[in-house]
Amino acid sequence: MTRLFAATLCLLGTLLLPQNGMAQDLDPAETQEWQRVLEEARGQTLYFHAWGGEPRINAYIGWAAREVEGDFGVRVIHVKVSDTATVVSQVLAEKSVGKGSGGAVDLIWINGENFAAMKNQGLLAEAGWAETLPNWRYVDVENKPTVTVDFTVPTDGQESPWGMAKLVFMYDSARLDTPPATLDGLLAYAKANPGRFAYPQPPNFYGTTFLKQILVGTIEDRDLLSEPVENADFDALTKPLFAYLDELHGSLWRKGAAFPKNAAHMRQLLADGELDIAFSFNPGDASGAIANGELPPSVRTFVLDGGTIGNTHFVAIPFNSSNKAAAKVFADFLLTPIAQTRKQDPEVWGDPTVLNVAALPANEKALFEALDLGPATLTPEELGPVLPEPHPSWVAALEEAWLKRYGVE
Repeated sequence: MTRLFAATLCLLGTLLLPQNGMAQDLDPAETQEWQRVLEEARGQTLYFHAWGGEPRINAYIGWAAREVEGDFGVRVIHVKVSDTATVVSQVLAEKSVGKGSGGAVDLIWINGENFAAMKNQGLLAEAGWAETLPNWRYVDVENKPTVTVDFTVPTDGQESPWGMAKLVFMYDSARLDTPPATLDGLLAYAKANPGRFAYPQPPNFYGTTFLKQILVGTIEDRDLLSEPVENADFDALTKPLFAYLDELHGSLWRKGAAFPKNAAHMRQLLADGELDIAFSFNPGDASGAIANGELPPSVRTFVLDGGTIGNTHFVAIPFNSSNKAAAKVFADFLLTPIAQTRKQDPEVWGDPTVLNVAALPANEKALFEALDLGPATLTPEELGPVLPEPHPSWVAALEEAWLKRYGVE
């Protein structure tokens, strides 16, 4: 029995079903409109295209699918993808042959450059749909601005927030007393301890995120990163980034001749004692890995002074989705306090919520307060400020420049 499940049982005597509780707060007209969505969705089969590379996340999606089928009669099929860009290409191909309805993709797990690409090419469902979801009222729009701005691109209600991400570093406190607090400190540590730090090779998502962290940490005017890369002097602005990497690479794991495949590989190297420092884009990742026996109990997390890269991930509906009503019902369920609390449980996923917990009704707020975030999860205060992502166009430019300079087979 998970801690969340135990807490839920304790609250059953006073807690109404989430959708019923929310309906009480809705405007009557909104309630009628949402009831029409629920009626249309019942019996539909939803094809949810989402990254399938993490068993814990797959299990969570499976749980959510069972809940939605039981409560709303919507069958959810998780189409596991390895690269969201291929889903974007699929929708684009359908548009190019005039398939304006009956598309194969109903809902996508998305953010960043893939969202920007779909928005620019008119591949998304109508603006504003996300803000019509009953649980939108609980989204923390004020304190988490990335729930409405995706990599500097306004979402315009064309994607619904699902979870928060923030770069955190992990270290084994049994081997390292005081982790570095700055990029310069990390470089100094790597030089003093050759082979004890690594990052995945771009274009792996985590490798590219590490590049972006160095970029925002070394550029003089961060505001320039909110503009398309075409408007910037890329070579000049990235000179400090590559100067940093030039110094770092000789001290990397295997001297930079090989790189970890992905975050899971990096985490395994930390567990095996090959690395002293690894990193994740999920602040609860280390606690979850400790709970699952993937990392030793002595692992802890830290962030850099001044903040680290962070963003929000979303779900979006293509313009030609075959089951838009079902997509809205599932997106709304993913925003319920029950679903968000379960997702934040380190034993389940450990993904921070997009909701404003302080503004929730007392019973739902109590679910979050009952969560044990684990020994390695930093408090919101300890996580420090979130540094915004650069404009999506910077991703491909950074990856191309990195491969040209350091590319290895």
